[in-house]
Amino acid sequence: MEIRFENVNFTYQPGTPFENKVLHDINFTIKDGSYTAIVGHTGSGKSTILQHLNALKTPTSGSVWLGDLEVTAKKTEKSLKDIRKEVGVVFQFPEAQLFEETVGKDIAFGPQNFGVSEEEALKRAEEILPVVGLDASFMDRSPFELSGGQMRRVAIAGVLVMEPSVLVLDEPTAGLDPKGQLEMMTLFNELHKKQNLTIVLVTHQMEDVANYADHMIVLDEGKVVGDGSPQTVFQNEEWLQSIQLDVPNTVEFATDLAKDPKWHFEQLPLTLDELAQMIVRKTNRSNDITDDKKVNHDG
Repeated sequence: MEIRFENVNFTYQPGTPFENKVLHDINFTIKDGSYTAIVGHTGSGKSTILQHLNALKTPTSGSVWLGDLEVTAKKTEKSLKDIRKEVGVVFQFPEAQLFEETVGKDIAFGPQNFGVSEEEALKRAEEILPVVGLDASFMDRSPFELSGGQMRRVAIAGVLVMEPSVLVLDEPTAGLDPKGQLEMMTLFNELHKKQNLTIVLVTHQMEDVANYADHMIVLDEGKVVGDGSPQTVFQNEEWLQSIQLDVPNTVEFATDLAKDPKWHFEQLPLTLDELAQMIVRKTNRSNDITDDKKVNHDG
Protein backbone atom coordinates (compact mmCIF):
# COMPACT_ATOMS: atom_id res chain seq x y z
CA MET A 1 0.00 0.00 0.00
CA GLU A 2 1.37 3.38 -1.00
CA ILE A 3 1.37 6.24 1.52
CA ARG A 4 1.44 9.83 0.32
CA PHE A 5 1.63 13.10 2.27
CA GLU A 6 0.36 16.17 0.40
CA ASN A 7 1.01 19.60 1.92
CA VAL A 8 0.49 18.24 5.43
CA ASN A 9 0.55 20.69 8.32
CA PHE A 10 -0.09 19.81 11.93
CA THR A 11 -0.55 22.10 14.93
CA TYR A 12 -0.98 21.02 18.53
CA GLN A 13 -3.70 22.90 20.45
CA PRO A 14 -4.53 25.33 17.62
CA GLY A 15 -6.22 28.57 18.62
CA THR A 16 -4.92 28.43 22.19
CA PRO A 17 -2.00 30.16 23.93
CA PHE A 18 -0.20 26.82 23.71
CA GLU A 19 -0.48 26.52 19.92
CA ASN A 20 2.55 24.76 18.47
CA LYS A 21 2.96 24.04 14.77
CA VAL A 22 5.18 20.98 14.38
CA LEU A 23 4.73 19.95 10.72
CA HIS A 24 5.18 22.39 7.84
CA ASP A 25 3.99 21.55 4.30
CA ILE A 26 5.12 17.92 4.39
CA ASN A 27 5.25 16.18 1.02
CA PHE A 28 6.61 12.70 0.36
CA THR A 29 5.61 9.29 -0.99
CA ILE A 30 6.31 5.88 0.53
CA LYS A 31 5.97 3.41 -2.31
CA ASP A 32 4.28 0.06 -1.94
CA GLY A 33 6.85 -2.64 -1.10
CA SER A 34 9.58 -0.18 -0.14
CA TYR A 35 11.72 -0.10 2.99
CA THR A 36 11.68 3.55 4.03
CA ALA A 37 13.61 5.11 6.91
CA ILE A 38 12.43 8.37 8.50
CA VAL A 39 15.23 10.11 10.38
CA GLY A 40 15.74 13.40 12.19
CA HIS A 41 17.04 14.73 15.48
CA THR A 42 14.83 14.91 18.57
CA GLY A 43 12.01 17.39 17.96
CA SER A 44 12.22 17.18 14.16
CA GLY A 45 8.67 15.84 13.81
CA LYS A 46 9.29 12.08 13.48
CA SER A 47 6.82 11.04 16.19
CA THR A 48 4.06 13.24 14.78
CA ILE A 49 4.65 11.87 11.28
CA LEU A 50 4.48 8.35 12.70
CA GLN A 51 1.09 9.02 14.24
CA HIS A 52 -0.22 10.23 10.89
CA LEU A 53 0.84 6.99 9.19
CA ASN A 54 -2.13 5.07 10.60
CA ALA A 55 -4.38 8.04 11.35
CA LEU A 56 -3.78 8.21 15.10
CA LYS A 57 -3.56 11.90 14.25
CA THR A 58 -5.11 13.67 11.27
CA PRO A 59 -3.63 16.73 9.52
CA THR A 60 -4.59 20.23 10.59
CA SER A 61 -4.49 20.91 6.86
CA GLY A 62 -3.44 18.92 3.82
CA SER A 63 -4.03 15.24 3.09
CA VAL A 64 -2.48 11.90 3.95
CA TRP A 65 -3.31 9.19 1.43
CA LEU A 66 -3.21 5.67 2.88
CA GLY A 67 -3.76 3.63 -0.24
CA ASP A 68 -7.06 4.88 -1.69
CA LEU A 69 -8.21 6.46 1.58
CA GLU A 70 -7.70 10.20 1.95
CA VAL A 71 -7.22 11.28 5.55
CA THR A 72 -8.00 14.91 6.32
CA ALA A 73 -8.96 16.95 9.35
CA LYS A 74 -12.64 16.16 8.62
CA LYS A 75 -12.34 12.37 8.76
CA THR A 76 -14.19 10.77 11.67
CA GLU A 77 -12.77 8.14 14.01
CA LYS A 78 -15.26 5.56 12.75
CA SER A 79 -14.19 5.98 9.14
CA LEU A 80 -10.52 5.46 10.07
CA LYS A 81 -10.84 2.19 12.01
CA ASP A 82 -10.17 -0.15 9.08
CA ILE A 83 -6.98 1.64 8.08
CA ARG A 84 -5.44 0.67 11.42
CA LYS A 85 -5.71 -2.93 10.35
CA GLU A 86 -3.76 -2.15 7.17
CA VAL A 87 -1.01 -0.12 8.86
CA GLY A 88 0.48 -1.88 11.87
CA VAL A 89 2.63 0.12 14.27
CA VAL A 90 5.28 -1.37 16.53
CA PHE A 91 5.84 1.37 19.08
CA GLN A 92 9.03 1.79 21.07
CA PHE A 93 9.18 -0.81 23.87
CA PRO A 94 6.02 -2.57 22.59
CA GLU A 95 6.32 -5.20 25.33
CA ALA A 96 5.00 -2.56 27.73
CA GLN A 97 1.61 -2.92 26.00
CA LEU A 98 1.20 -6.62 26.80
CA PHE A 99 -1.67 -7.19 29.21
CA GLU A 100 -3.37 -10.58 28.77
CA GLU A 101 -2.73 -13.60 31.00
CA THR A 102 -1.35 -15.76 28.17
CA VAL A 103 0.67 -15.12 25.04
CA GLY A 104 -2.08 -16.62 22.87
CA LYS A 105 -4.79 -14.36 24.28
CA ASP A 106 -2.60 -11.29 23.92
CA ILE A 107 -1.90 -11.95 20.25
CA ALA A 108 -5.54 -12.88 19.60
CA PHE A 109 -6.87 -9.64 21.10
CA GLY A 110 -6.45 -7.59 17.90
CA PRO A 111 -8.34 -9.91 15.54
CA GLN A 112 -11.15 -10.32 18.07
CA ASN A 113 -11.42 -6.54 18.27
CA PHE A 114 -12.17 -6.62 14.54
CA GLY A 115 -14.89 -9.25 14.85
CA VAL A 116 -12.93 -12.50 14.47
CA SER A 117 -14.15 -15.34 16.72
CA GLU A 118 -12.04 -16.33 19.71
CA GLU A 119 -11.36 -19.76 18.22
CA GLU A 120 -10.20 -18.36 14.88
CA ALA A 121 -8.18 -15.59 16.57
CA LEU A 122 -6.30 -18.10 18.74
CA LYS A 123 -5.63 -20.24 15.66
CA ARG A 124 -4.14 -17.21 13.89
CA ALA A 125 -2.08 -16.40 17.00
CA GLU A 126 -0.54 -19.88 16.99
CA GLU A 127 0.20 -19.65 13.27
CA ILE A 128 1.97 -16.29 13.60
CA LEU A 129 4.33 -17.36 16.41
CA PRO A 130 6.91 -19.08 14.13
CA VAL A 131 7.09 -15.91 12.05
CA VAL A 132 8.60 -14.08 15.05
CA GLY A 133 10.85 -16.97 16.04
CA LEU A 134 8.66 -18.55 18.74
CA ASP A 135 6.79 -21.86 18.75
CA ALA A 136 3.37 -23.10 19.82
CA SER A 137 4.61 -23.93 23.32
CA PHE A 138 4.47 -20.20 24.09
CA MET A 139 0.69 -19.99 23.57
CA ASP A 140 -0.28 -20.80 27.17
CA ARG A 141 2.66 -19.08 28.85
CA SER A 142 2.34 -15.78 30.66
CA PRO A 143 3.97 -12.99 28.63
CA PHE A 144 5.29 -11.56 31.88
CA GLU A 145 7.43 -14.63 32.55
CA LEU A 146 9.33 -14.29 29.26
CA SER A 147 12.64 -12.60 28.59
CA GLY A 148 12.60 -9.03 27.33
CA GLY A 149 13.42 -10.15 23.78
CA GLN A 150 10.68 -12.78 23.82
CA MET A 151 8.14 -10.27 25.14
CA ARG A 152 9.00 -7.95 22.27
CA ARG A 153 8.50 -10.76 19.77
CA VAL A 154 5.07 -11.49 21.26
CA ALA A 155 4.13 -7.81 20.95
CA ILE A 156 5.27 -7.80 17.32
CA ALA A 157 3.25 -10.96 16.67
CA GLY A 158 0.20 -9.09 17.98
CA VAL A 159 0.71 -6.55 15.18
CA LEU A 160 1.56 -9.05 12.43
CA VAL A 161 -1.47 -11.25 13.17
CA MET A 162 -3.61 -8.43 11.74
CA GLU A 163 -1.88 -9.04 8.38
CA PRO A 164 -1.01 -5.38 7.77
CA SER A 165 0.11 -4.10 4.37
CA VAL A 166 2.49 -1.65 6.05
CA LEU A 167 4.59 -2.17 9.18
CA VAL A 168 5.74 0.99 10.97
CA LEU A 169 8.65 0.54 13.39
CA ASP A 170 9.37 3.13 16.06
CA GLU A 171 12.97 2.64 17.26
CA PRO A 172 12.40 -1.14 17.22
CA THR A 173 15.78 -2.10 18.72
CA ALA A 174 15.71 0.33 21.66
CA GLY A 175 16.91 -1.33 24.86
CA LEU A 176 18.21 -4.49 23.17
CA ASP A 177 21.81 -5.75 23.27
CA PRO A 178 23.72 -5.95 19.95
CA LYS A 179 22.72 -9.60 19.39
CA GLY A 180 19.05 -8.79 20.04
CA GLN A 181 19.24 -5.75 17.75
CA LEU A 182 20.61 -7.83 14.88
CA GLU A 183 17.99 -10.55 15.38
CA MET A 184 15.18 -8.01 15.41
CA MET A 185 16.34 -6.16 12.30
CA THR A 186 16.91 -9.47 10.49
CA LEU A 187 13.33 -10.48 11.33
CA PHE A 188 11.91 -7.28 9.83
CA ASN A 189 14.09 -7.57 6.75
CA GLU A 190 12.87 -11.14 6.15
CA LEU A 191 9.26 -9.97 6.45
CA HIS A 192 9.99 -7.23 3.94
CA LYS A 193 11.58 -9.57 1.42
CA LYS A 194 9.45 -12.70 1.80
CA GLN A 195 6.06 -11.04 2.18
CA ASN A 196 6.77 -7.85 0.21
CA LEU A 197 5.73 -5.99 3.36
CA THR A 198 6.17 -2.23 3.19
CA ILE A 199 8.41 -1.20 6.09
CA VAL A 200 8.63 2.30 7.57
CA LEU A 201 11.52 2.56 10.04
CA VAL A 202 11.65 5.56 12.38
CA THR A 203 15.11 5.49 13.90
CA HIS A 204 18.28 7.16 15.16
CA GLN A 205 20.34 4.12 14.13
CA MET A 206 22.04 5.12 10.89
CA GLU A 207 23.68 1.69 10.57
CA ASP A 208 20.21 0.17 10.23
CA VAL A 209 19.25 2.74 7.60
CA ALA A 210 22.39 1.92 5.60
CA ASN A 211 21.98 -1.84 5.91
CA TYR A 212 18.27 -2.23 5.24
CA ALA A 213 16.47 0.83 3.81
CA ASP A 214 16.08 1.62 0.12
CA HIS A 215 14.44 5.02 0.72
CA MET A 216 15.24 7.74 3.25
CA ILE A 217 13.30 10.80 4.41
CA VAL A 218 15.16 13.39 6.48
CA LEU A 219 13.26 15.77 8.78
CA ASP A 220 14.47 18.96 10.41
CA GLU A 221 12.29 21.35 12.41
CA GLY A 222 9.09 19.84 11.06
CA LYS A 223 10.12 20.03 7.40
CA VAL A 224 11.33 17.48 4.86
CA VAL A 225 14.90 18.48 4.05
CA GLY A 226 16.05 15.28 2.38
CA ASP A 227 14.29 12.58 0.33
CA GLY A 228 16.09 9.92 -1.66
CA SER A 229 18.08 6.71 -1.49
CA PRO A 230 20.49 6.24 1.43
CA GLN A 231 23.28 5.96 -1.15
CA THR A 232 22.53 9.53 -2.21
CA VAL A 233 21.66 11.12 1.13
CA PHE A 234 24.65 9.75 3.05
CA GLN A 235 27.14 11.18 0.56
CA ASN A 236 26.72 14.62 2.14
CA GLU A 237 28.26 14.05 5.56
CA GLU A 238 28.81 17.72 6.41
CA TRP A 239 25.19 18.60 5.68
CA LEU A 240 23.88 15.76 7.84
CA GLN A 241 26.09 16.86 10.71
CA SER A 242 24.78 20.42 10.33
CA ILE A 243 21.29 19.12 11.16
CA GLN A 244 22.60 17.06 14.08
CA LEU A 245 22.57 13.67 12.37
CA ASP A 246 25.32 11.09 12.26
CA VAL A 247 26.39 9.00 9.31
CA PRO A 248 27.01 5.24 9.37
CA ASN A 249 30.40 4.24 10.78
CA THR A 250 31.40 2.88 7.38
CA VAL A 251 30.78 6.24 5.71
CA GLU A 252 32.74 8.04 8.41
CA PHE A 253 35.67 5.61 8.04
CA ALA A 254 35.65 5.87 4.24
CA THR A 255 35.57 9.68 4.45
CA ASP A 256 38.67 9.67 6.64
CA LEU A 257 40.35 7.14 4.34
CA ALA A 258 39.56 9.29 1.29
CA LYS A 259 41.63 12.17 2.70
CA ASP A 260 44.53 10.28 1.16
CA PRO A 261 44.17 10.85 -2.64
CA LYS A 262 44.98 7.21 -3.42
CA TRP A 263 41.86 6.17 -1.51
CA HIS A 264 39.43 8.47 -3.28
CA PHE A 265 35.94 6.91 -3.61
CA GLU A 266 33.62 7.91 -6.43
CA GLN A 267 30.74 7.01 -4.07
CA LEU A 268 31.16 6.44 -0.35
CA PRO A 269 30.30 2.87 0.70
CA LEU A 270 27.41 2.42 3.16
CA THR A 271 27.99 -1.09 4.47
CA LEU A 272 31.01 -3.12 5.58
CA ASP A 273 30.61 -5.41 2.57
CA GLU A 274 30.65 -2.46 0.17
CA LEU A 275 33.71 -0.99 1.91
CA ALA A 276 35.57 -4.30 1.82
CA GLN A 277 34.81 -4.78 -1.89
CA MET A 278 35.98 -1.25 -2.75
CA ILE A 279 39.22 -1.68 -0.77
CA VAL A 280 39.93 -5.01 -2.50
CA ARG A 281 39.31 -3.47 -5.94
CA LYS A 282 41.53 -0.48 -5.20
CA THR A 283 44.26 -2.68 -3.75
CA ASN A 284 44.18 -5.01 -6.76
CA ARG A 285 44.25 -2.04 -9.14
CA SER A 286 47.20 -0.57 -7.27
CA ASN A 287 49.06 -3.90 -7.43
CA ASP A 288 48.36 -4.18 -11.17
CA ILE A 289 49.82 -0.71 -11.75
CA THR A 290 52.90 -1.59 -9.68
CA ASP A 291 53.39 -4.83 -11.63
CA ASP A 292 53.07 -2.98 -14.97
CA LYS A 293 55.65 -0.45 -13.90
CA LYS A 294 58.00 -3.22 -12.82
CA VAL A 295 57.59 -5.07 -16.15
CA ASN A 296 58.23 -1.85 -18.11
CA HIS A 297 61.30 -1.07 -16.03
CA ASP A 298 62.76 -4.54 -16.37
CA GLY A 299 62.01 -4.49 -20.09
